[in-house]
This record gives sequence, structure tokens and C-alpha cells, in this order.
Amino acid sequence: MKKRPSRKQQAKILRTFRKIHRITGALLFIFFFFISISGIILGWKSHSNGFIIPKSHEGTSTNLKDWMPLDSLHKKANLILHDSVSADLSLELNRIDIRKNKGMLKFVFKNHYWEIQLDGATGKLLNIGKRHSDLFENIHDGSILDRYLATSNGQIKVIYTTFMGSALFLFTVTGFWLWYGPKRMKRIKS
Repeated sequence: MKKRPSRKQQAKILRTFRKIHRITGALLFIFFFFISISGIILGWKSHSNGFIIPKSHEGTSTNLKDWMPLDSLHKKANLILHDSVSADLSLELNRIDIRKNKGMLKFVFKNHYWEIQLDGATGKLLNIGKRHSDLFENIHDGSILDRYLATSNGQIKVIYTTFMGSALFLFTVTGFWLWYGPKRMKRIKS
């Protein structure tokens, strides 16, 4: 039969976990603060009435046969971005978000947070919007530092998310033990 740890050993383990929990929390407070605030904002993005992420508008046709060629729509989006927002903005695309069921496309640009929504069939401008959600996502996952420092393949994001995920795991384990440890100690006789 396995011998249970004594009350003294349990108290020592509890003190160690409390110290780890306190030091980790103090060192990572600012990171946890930004992760929590940006996470709350991202959770609310679809319910922000277009402030955090632009509302998706509807085009005239959901039938892809009726749509203009993609390269024509892309040229139109680029022209609109330069004419309506700023001629100084980069035209490099992050992605084209095709919303067939809404009859529209979103052209999301890489080096800034603007999007252009076009009707797939007519090419008509449906919306020009600032994607604040992309900024908050970059803050949340640490890739804002990759953007700012122009790293080649997101290595800061990988290190940051690994470190913060590990810290959260450590917080979960030590926090559970800080809750459960005293209950367990009460059952152990001196």
C-alpha cells in the first residue's frame, strides 16, 4: 500500500505551489491583462454593430455563374482602396473572403486593417471598413510583434503562444492545488 504524504509534506507542497502561482502571476500580469481584454473584445466582434469587425453586406446574386471574374473584382477593390481610403496604402492581399451565400466578397489587405466588400455579380461597392478585430487578434496572439519587427515567419507568435499557454497551464494546476490542497490537508491527521 502506498504511503500518503504527511501533513507537513502537504504544507510544503502547498507553499511551493503558492509561491510559483504568485511569482508567475506577478511576472506575467501585463500579458494576461492584454490577452484577457483582447479575448473579450474578440468574443464580442460579431455583436459590435460593425465597430470591431465590419458588418457583412449582401450582394445581388448567390449564383457564381452570375459573378464577375475574380481578377476584375480584385482590380476594382484595389482602385476603391486607393481612391477612397489612401493612395499610399499597400495593395498586398491577406485573403479574399468569398461569401457565396451573401453574394459578396471581402478583400482583406495584408499590411493594414482595411477591407473592401464588393457585390460578386455587379462589382458594386458594398462597404469599406476598418477591421479592428484583426488588430485585436494580433495583440491576442502576439503576432503584433512579428508585424512590428517584420519577422520572417511568425516566430515571435509561436514563442509567445507556447510560453503563455504553458503559463496558463501552470496557473491552472497550481490554482487547483491551492484550492484542493487545504481540503486534502484537513483529512490528513498529523
